[in-house]
Amino acid sequence: MGLNFNEIIQKNNLVLIDFSAEWCGPCQTLAPILKEVKQHFGEQLSIIKIDVDKNQALARNFGIQGVPTLILYKGGQQIWRQSGLLPKSELVRIIGPHLD
Repeated sequence: MGLNFNEIIQKNNLVLIDFSAEWCGPCQTLAPILKEVKQHFGEQLSIIKIDVDKNQALARNFGIQGVPTLILYKGGQQIWRQSGLLPKSELVRIIGPHLD
């Protein structure tokens, strides 16, 4: 990863991290949903996709047990985390209140 992971979290106000894997069906389903969420929030939200197979140490550091796991950071602090597939409406409802 070019940019340091912590730099990304610190630099961007609102960051949604998507821990996923190529072989994970729900992860493939989530990808277009996250694209829509990104379009909904635009520049206010950064979304980072992390492949757990290619970034095993990072996944271990975050205690990722299953994929997909989504983690939301605001100002460098983790404010929400959930594993599993979520619809766009739910993600918008969760992320929306954290926008400045």
